[in-house]
Amino acid sequence: MGSAPLPPGQRLAKGWPVSHYGPVPKFRPERWSLQVFGATASGDKYTWSFDEVSALPCITVETDLHCASGTTSTDHEFFGVGARTLLELAPPAPEVTHVMAWAEYGYSANLRLADFARDRTLLATHHGGEPLTVEHGFPLRLVVPHLYGYKGPKWLRAIEYMTADRRGFWEERGYHNIADPWKEQRHSYQEE
Repeated sequence: MGSAPLPPGQRLAKGWPVSHYGPVPKFRPERWSLQVFGATASGDKYTWSFDEVSALPCITVETDLHCASGTTSTDHEFFGVGARTLLELAPPAPEVTHVMAWAEYGYSANLRLADFARDRTLLATHHGGEPLTVEHGFPLRLVVPHLYGYKGPKWLRAIEYMTADRRGFWEERGYHNIADPWKEQRHSYQEE
């Protein structure tokens, strides 16, 4: 973290910059849910209310965050539901290779299942011991520490299990499909 080397091409950001596309949504707990759907092992769709998500087993992850624009903010502590917990509660079918993380307003980010299933990937509810601010993704934000930030959408609403890859919002607009900051995978023209 903070004293660790930055990925190539990254520079240190001051604080934790707010960056997102579109407006900040209003949280309505009575309408809010997290869903897992698509190619589940059972064929069922799974749904949790905010209170149910908050009651799930949680983990703490300390990490730096890397933006494809070239900034890195350091020393973040996130608390929330590990992605592995979600995979255990709503198992994917054996042929699932990717997930699509869906957020408010139809925003999406695709991930390889292996990236989503990593032990440090989490659905964060808290940052630095406090609930996330709305500008930083309250009530739920996907955090994928080993990839650029656009792979971890704010205002998360659903995880779709997929048997083939499909590009998400930024990937359709020229950003790299994998997004490894240590390999500087920023743009789609860099894909092999």
